[in-house]
Amino acid sequence: MKNIKSAALICPAFLIIFGCNPSPESCELPESYLEVDVDLEIFRMEDLYFDDLSREKLLLNQEKYPEFSAAMFDNMGFQNQDQMADELLKIHQDSGMQELYKEVKTYFDDIESIEKSLENAFRGIKHHYPDFKIPKVYTFVTGFGSDLIVDEDIIVIGLDYFLPEDHPFQPVDLPYYILKRYNEDHLVPTIVTALSSQFNHTDVADRTLLAEMIFYGKAYHFTKTILPCTPDEYIIGYETKEIQGSYANEEMIWGHFIENELLYETNPFEIRRYTGEAPFTDVISPDAPGRIGRWLGWNIVDDYLINNNISLHELMEQDNAREIFRKSGYKPR
Repeated sequence: MKNIKSAALICPAFLIIFGCNPSPESCELPESYLEVDVDLEIFRMEDLYFDDLSREKLLLNQEKYPEFSAAMFDNMGFQNQDQMADELLKIHQDSGMQELYKEVKTYFDDIESIEKSLENAFRGIKHHYPDFKIPKVYTFVTGFGSDLIVDEDIIVIGLDYFLPEDHPFQPVDLPYYILKRYNEDHLVPTIVTALSSQFNHTDVADRTLLAEMIFYGKAYHFTKTILPCTPDEYIIGYETKEIQGSYANEEMIWGHFIENELLYETNPFEIRRYTGEAPFTDVISPDAPGRIGRWLGWNIVDDYLINNNISLHELMEQDNAREIFRKSGYKPR
């Protein structure tokens, strides 16, 4: 199959036809979002576990913040609290971990921008879902052991993962196509996409590629609705040239799915080819970005909303992927 056309050759036409994301500076959140009261406090747990740590202080931290302790340490295989305290004391007094903590504190001494972005995200979610309970939010230095923990009750941000790309401390064994998404611009969109799962109804019996595509499409649409000023690049984790190239070649990409009868494929290996992490979707073209099935799913969901008078609630509650596809009237741009 021929390679996807170079995005650089067709970007001007693409931008004229499809426009572009509004810059964060020119975009304003809906007034209805800003009217929602949100009381958010981010707990800087790294200070409690690295600054002048003693066994007594560590045990006190465990007792005072049981949700954080359970989320971070319960899966480490400790047999009891005493063993946990001894081992964690060794880890957090290690010279390398102490140096990493100091670097994180230097770069993230002020996390006001993260806090503001999270507040705005929670305002958006509570606007659409007033019963949404804001999770407790903690930051930590994990030694590149955990980047994000996100569930309905707690969020833990491993700040060491989000140091700048040129920082000497970086997580090991992560390919660049994943590593490039570990920055502050991607942080809050990633959290919102993860939180969307609690609203994203699915038919667990439907294990087709289409169902997987629609699941991610709904998740990305949810995130874009909650964070309307966030560029699509930070939601799906593509570079700008990858989005532009995908739109320019959408007809060819879609043709591959149709010609190979992929929508109702149930083989997990085949599904991962189109929705799993990869530097590119090699079965289409070395120029097609990885996770291209998720991107197509987002386009299908957007068309479903355009062609049907559907609210965010109704979209997220619709668990019939085939119905969404059928009513989307989706066609490549």
